[in-house]
Amino acid sequence: MRTLTIILFLAASVAGYAQENEPERKLTVDVGADLVSSYVWRGLYQAGASIQPTASLSAFGLTLGAWGSTDFSTSFKEIDLFLSYEYKGFRASISDYWWSGEGASYFKYARGAHHLEASLGFTFSESFPLLLEVSTLFYGNDDKDEDDKPYYSSYISASFPFSVGKIDCEAGIGFTPRKGMYSHKAHVAAISLRASKNLQLFNNYALPVFVELIFSPAQDNAHLVFGIRF
Repeated sequence: MRTLTIILFLAASVAGYAQENEPERKLTVDVGADLVSSYVWRGLYQAGASIQPTASLSAFGLTLGAWGSTDFSTSFKEIDLFLSYEYKGFRASISDYWWSGEGASYFKYARGAHHLEASLGFTFSESFPLLLEVSTLFYGNDDKDEDDKPYYSSYISASFPFSVGKIDCEAGIGFTPRKGMYSHKAHVAAISLRASKNLQLFNNYALPVFVELIFSPAQDNAHLVFGIRF
């Protein structure tokens, strides 16, 4: 756990620096949920139709949050906790993924129960909002090589939001540089295009919906996902 300790220390140090050099920002709370026709993560199919709630607390550039996904048969259940820090386009985060499912032990952090991942990202600017991000699993039941050593599965991604008329879009691509969770070799894991809009249902209420087309070359698969955001 030395790596986790070092990352947390650096995040706390940077947060302290930001508090000394930026005006104080108030605590904000955000809650919501998505209803999706299928759950696809980084090109990997996870489950069918699912409800995905989220909640977070943010202040001083730090965000502490929880995200989950449960399909309607309750055969798949995931709960993720995350801590992130953003400053001038840079973003660093640590995520704790738990997708062992209903009936599995949550509080035993033995290998297999939880997966810990560190991520670093950078958004160039508001006028050129290209996001580059690198994420690596460093603890948990990652796939192992012939010497029983974890692969430290990594995912390198780029995404770019843009608009076409009143439709908000985002194009993305994800690549894994070596054998691991996403592929048996270095490969393109996901190519995606998402389109979002607000459906005006009443005079004072619009329902956010989205459609995402996802190609998964590493899995020789493709997905078309519909979602509603609450």
